[in-house]
Amino acid sequence: MNRFSQLMAFVLGGVMAFGLLQTLSACSDSRVALDQVVRVFGSMTTIDPAGEKELERFYEVYETYSNNPTNLRQRDHFRDAFRQVRAHYVVPTDDVKLIDAAIEGVETQGFSPHSVAPRELVEAGLDAMMAELDPHSSYLNPEELKESRVVTRGEFGGLGIEVTMEQGLVKVVSPIEDTPAFRAGIQAGDMISHLDGESMEDKTLSEAVKIMRGRPGAPIVLTIQREGVQPFDVRIVRAVISLRSVRWRMEGDIGYIRLASFTEKVEPMLEHAMDELMEESGGRMQGIVLDLRNNPGGLLDQSLFVSDSFLEDGTIVSIRERNPKHDRAMAAESGDLSHGLPIVVLINEGSASASEIVAGALKDHNRALIMGRRTFGKGSVQTIQPLPLEGGLRLTTARYYAPGGYTIQARGVLPDIVLKRPQPEGDEDTSHTIPREADMPGALDGDSHAERPVRATLDRDVCPAAGPEGEDRELGCALTYLRAGSTEAFLASITQKVSANPAF
Repeated sequence: MNRFSQLMAFVLGGVMAFGLLQTLSACSDSRVALDQVVRVFGSMTTIDPAGEKELERFYEVYETYSNNPTNLRQRDHFRDAFRQVRAHYVVPTDDVKLIDAAIEGVETQGFSPHSVAPRELVEAGLDAMMAELDPHSSYLNPEELKESRVVTRGEFGGLGIEVTMEQGLVKVVSPIEDTPAFRAGIQAGDMISHLDGESMEDKTLSEAVKIMRGRPGAPIVLTIQREGVQPFDVRIVRAVISLRSVRWRMEGDIGYIRLASFTEKVEPMLEHAMDELMEESGGRMQGIVLDLRNNPGGLLDQSLFVSDSFLEDGTIVSIRERNPKHDRAMAAESGDLSHGLPIVVLINEGSASASEIVAGALKDHNRALIMGRRTFGKGSVQTIQPLPLEGGLRLTTARYYAPGGYTIQARGVLPDIVLKRPQPEGDEDTSHTIPREADMPGALDGDSHAERPVRATLDRDVCPAAGPEGEDRELGCALTYLRAGSTEAFLASITQKVSANPAF
């Protein structure tokens, strides 16, 4: 296990990997990860009188709806979770709002008095209480806690999409490559209004996830609302999703490395990719494109490894908690897999979490030019905390800060060269087609730290198409930049091509 494995209590999440949980989490050794989390949170904390008074309100609801109100183990299970949230959430919490949310979560289920199993009742309360905090905190029942240890190994069951909630509907941030959703034609920005005919209005994100989960081989029908077309149904068969985290190939004299997600397989595969690219190029590779577009995140230690692979020294990322005594910074060690080759990192709105740590580190240390569009802005830390009885909490406990001193949370990473998407005819503003962290209800704030100015902004279609399908103009921009050797030469090259062929 490498030196970054000691940080495995802290996990980075994408927006959502369906068939599992709201974030990518866990560790190559889940036992170590869970032990680390327990040490971070420490022993159970007591509650002051004000907190106890609020708890009593939930206890009354428990006694009203539980079919076994003398089952104090489940009631105390809620208390234990409440204590952990109050003690360790990234910012101080409002007891009244938390308990109000938990009570509403129970009462909106339409339960009859004395009719609900204690576990079901408490889970409804905890789901609602955690949803009150932010989009990435959640309660994990025993099955979900077990699943959270599977996804980062690169295989899980589901559809293969990352989503958020917007205006009461499920919104697709990005389909994951080579998954059932990807092959079915699901697109970023699609709104899912119904699942198997059941409306998503008034559903929470967790509830939508539970509906989408299912046995591999079982079909589900998604009703899609897409801009410019009538709503339509898509039938998708759930499958075991095998993520190929790293892909690579030569693009002429430039090495291309695609990171689809930050699973535990990234470290060995990135090293293998660099070895193969160096061998295939005969040692004459002129640069590297590191493609992080639509990469939803994953494991912190893997983002640190990727950053460190191209840095000789310096801070990669800082973690700041509610208690400043627990703040820490992760630094790079000497050794560059690419031996100093120039790098362009491609990012977009779907690049989140671990992707943003890598992009921010390479940008702020001037190790790579960042090209594309501002990233998603998921810069918060979720810690997995098992609870004494069963299940656990995925709790936001800190924020990430890039080497430049700005928080990634809510603002994301700004490219050096912005590549604008083509706009549909008659549409003057497509900036909100794909949601970002800041658009999510309850998202934590960022900061107003000054950003390094953008060097240039251009339409991506002014660049030549590239890639196996010959349709990727953003990759074409990256390749053109590396062959030009500087921003000035790149812009001059693009201008000359456009002037010579206005239809280019």
